[in-house]
Amino acid sequence: MATTDEQIERVRELVASVPAGQVVTYGDIAAAAGLSSARTVGWIMRTDSADLPWHRVVPASGRPAAHIARRQLARLELEGVPISGDRVDLSRARHRFPHGSREHGDEPRADDE
Repeated sequence: MATTDEQIERVRELVASVPAGQVVTYGDIAAAAGLSSARTVGWIMRTDSADLPWHRVVPASGRPAAHIARRQLARLELEGVPISGDRVDLSRARHRFPHGSREHGDEPRADDE
């Protein structure tokens, strides 16, 4: 099934709403947007996020992708996001959307990348 313009705009709205100093996972965005896969969020972020705070979206591991890790972690550190080694401390930095995302403490889904 193709990703709709409405789904793309919803993902963009959610990413734009993440406050400085906090992060979300691809799976958090997918759940809040009503998408079935975090991979869809990854595709949207790769193709349409230049004007968004893309650095506030991380994999469920908290470890950014190797090709952007240094730049992403540096930006997050400037915002005061707690970082331990090469990963974001999700237990302290994770933003919670008011509706549609998992509650604190729930285990990430297998596709929560």
